[in-house]
Amino acid sequence: MQRMGMLIGLKPEKVAEYKRLHARVWPEILSTLSTCHIRKYSIFLREPENILFGFWEYHGTDFAADRAKMAADPKTQEWWAVCMPCQVPLDTRQEGEWWAMMEEVFHLP
Repeated sequence: MQRMGMLIGLKPEKVAEYKRLHARVWPEILSTLSTCHIRKYSIFLREPENILFGFWEYHGTDFAADRAKMAADPKTQEWWAVCMPCQVPLDTRQEGEWWAMMEEVFHLP
């Protein structure tokens, strides 16, 4: 199991919409996340800075393959099409990232 954390900005005018979307995540999205071995997924919002922090546990053995499977899913692509316009990627993210991945430096089991 690998814990993963990530950051992204949120457009101020999209905060209410983003909260509304995530209060009722589509069942197909939840199913795909589970199929791709993602568990305990949470997204936190820090206002007024409008920074999102995402956290999940990855319980698979090939994250690159599971990430590709998720990205190829038509319903996931549709979900991303409504969520991504709300977000502001960090300038410091790595090439190919949308959310900027974070290094875990402490964990209390």
